Amino acid sequence: MDRTFLAIGWRLPHPRVQEADFFEGPSFASVDAVFIDPACLSDRWTVDTPLERDGIRRTYTESDQGFGRLLARLLAKRRAEAADLLTKRGGLVVCRLHPRGDPLEVVTQGAVSDRIDRYGWLPTTSLVDRQHQLAFPANTRFVPRRGEDVVFEGTGDPFEVLLRGFEGRLVYHAVYEDLLSTPVPRFARVLARNQVGDIVALCLPFEEGRLVLLPSVSGVSPAQEAAALVQAVSDYALRPAYTPVPDWLPGYAPPEEEALRDELRGLSERREKLTRKITEVEGKLEEVARYGRLLYTKGRFALLPVVADAFRVLGFGVDEGSGDLLLRSDEGDAIGTVRATDGPAVDLPDYRRLLDAVDRARTSGEGPGKGILIVSGSRALDPRHRPTQFTPEVLRGCKSQGFCLLTTYELFKLVRRALGSKGDKERAGLRRGLLECDGEYRGSD
Repeated sequence: MDRTFLAIGWRLPHPRVQEADFFEGPSFASVDAVFIDPACLSDRWTVDTPLERDGIRRTYTESDQGFGRLLARLLAKRRAEAADLLTKRGGLVVCRLHPRGDPLEVVTQGAVSDRIDRYGWLPTTSLVDRQHQLAFPANTRFVPRRGEDVVFEGTGDPFEVLLRGFEGRLVYHAVYEDLLSTPVPRFARVLARNQVGDIVALCLPFEEGRLVLLPSVSGVSPAQEAAALVQAVSDYALRPAYTPVPDWLPGYAPPEEEALRDELRGLSERREKLTRKITEVEGKLEEVARYGRLLYTKGRFALLPVVADAFRVLGFGVDEGSGDLLLRSDEGDAIGTVRATDGPAVDLPDYRRLLDAVDRARTSGEGPGKGILIVSGSRALDPRHRPTQFTPEVLRGCKSQGFCLLTTYELFKLVRRALGSKGDKERAGLRRGLLECDGEYRGSD
């Protein structure tokens, strides 16, 4: 039998999903699963109800022409329908996780105020074991917190599989928190957390039914998301209901279980060591491979930092100023200017910029008189096949001023030699070669 689905406030174009309004749509209990995004639900009371001095929105039943009581009744109606869907039909409610939003107090003279928010329709449940109790949603907070650092729990749950399919596009706007610090995994299936352990996706049991809280997705078409949700609900019907493991169950373990658990622990430890090693090697690889950016990048935020790091590999102390580099070493100091172009050659304006920087340093007596112009032309070509990357005027200017004219390809080859050297003696020779060069540098081979 085909299952029927209802989408509330959630754009999910799919042949089996009916989209409807929260306040006027079909009963939640008339379908097999409800997909609900309550983000816009509070618009019904925030648009026309102003904030009072204490920052709370209130409506007064004596003067609001039944508005407050009607809202409270509609939320109570939906709450009862959601409870029936979950507990009587064993259905699913899939809800996007948001902060509770701007609440509304319904004030009735001589009575306790009724406070409602965008999650006022959630049904209640109380789950108890010997030491703990999870009261939902009484002891629940949806704490505003935004991020994309989603870490999966590895449960194999169909909704975790759904989230993994959208990895890299998940954005959470709130995290689930229990006010009494109840160990939530004793009662519910945590699907995902953020990097600091906050719950961002959860499957909560209501007898045979399930309430699933999920983060939002970004950059995914509604049709794609709808297909994934329908598939997850279909897969859920094939899984056994979630039941917390009792404390006494280990006393009934068969003989093979402990041996298998020991083997699993050993494999897990080996996996953790291997994961740490992979992370370590990836870091070292990134550290070395980034010098390849010398050959094809440009700009202050891509090329300049890697040029600075390249000079550090050669043993220079490097200070990054406003687009220029101050290079210091025991062999001498220099000012470096970096310029990359998609054209074939760097021209006089960049040489003049280096000349001005060196002239200011010479005049003030506070800086070096040596300049190094680092250039990268014809960036799209293989460095070995690039034509001369500077104009004849630039070369004459550098020779006349005693500046070193250095291509990023030559700098790359210097870095490779420095990384392969066993001591600073060879690096000192490379530094000295740059500082003593007048005109085009050709000493890296």
